[in-house]
Amino acid sequence: MSLSDPIADMLTRIRNAIAAHHGEVAIPLSKIRLAMAKVLYEEGYIEEFNKESGGVQGILRIKLKYSGTHSVIEGLRRVSSPSRRVYVPYDQIPRVMSGLGINILSTSRGIMSDRRARQKQVGGEILCSVW
Repeated sequence: MSLSDPIADMLTRIRNAIAAHHGEVAIPLSKIRLAMAKVLYEEGYIEEFNKESGGVQGILRIKLKYSGTHSVIEGLRRVSSPSRRVYVPYDQIPRVMSGLGINILSTSRGIMSDRRARQKQVGGEILCSVW
């Protein structure tokens, strides 16, 4: 099956797994989804992620992180979409909840969090916001 927005599909799968209090979620594997999972892991929003062979393209398994009965991820929002791309220079990257959340950006140096993009002084497309 062909998806028009695979990133939004990934975010929706994570949101649905959190709403159902699942411990992990399985997502079809792609390079961009793997890079986004790496950023979520580095920023402390998920416990771990693994890529497995299986199916046509492989599976990305993400183990969700909980603090008691509440998920560490309170919200996920797709910012840039296939019909409306949102590009920003590094000095205009918006802060999520006054710095309590992160934006995940696609830059010329790879996919990274907004904090790292400001450090490296590189702008790009805002893929999603996490808080």
